[in-house]
Amino acid sequence: MPVIFTERGFHFFFYSNDHEPIHVHVSRGSGEAVFSVDKEVVLRESVGMKVQELAQAEQLAQKHRELIVRTWHEYFD
Repeated sequence: MPVIFTERGFHFFFYSNDHEPIHVHVSRGSGEAVFSVDKEVVLRESVGMKVQELAQAEQLAQKHRELIVRTWHEYFD
């Protein structure tokens, strides 16, 4: 499970057998969310995260979108 970065208690990562479209998993505590990041950051699904946590996670995904996409291509291409 490649971890891309950790910030404010959120862990952004891929699973080693992940698939396209480009997306990132985010965990914090017992919650997890998945954001598509191919063209723009869009929440795909979430379990156990509060609305405020999802907003913070989305903000971080926006901030680090280029890093996420670059890391995806370095790992999967």
